[in-house]
Amino acid sequence: MPPLKRLFGTIFLVVFVVVYAFFAAVIGDMTMQNTSELVRIAYYLVAGLLWTIPAGAIIWWMYRS
Repeated sequence: MPPLKRLFGTIFLVVFVVVYAFFAAVIGDMTMQNTSELVRIAYYLVAGLLWTIPAGAIIWWMYRS
């Protein structure tokens, strides 16, 4: 069963990252147009790192026995 679990986890992880990146970019584009460059950099820095928390949880689930 673990290989099948890893397959589903990998597919879910790829779909999650693509969807997350799309929504993070759309939200950033829609809400950050009238802000300073520093605020935009901070947003994309946080949004660019925030996906690692759920991705780590998915990977932990995949390799748990």
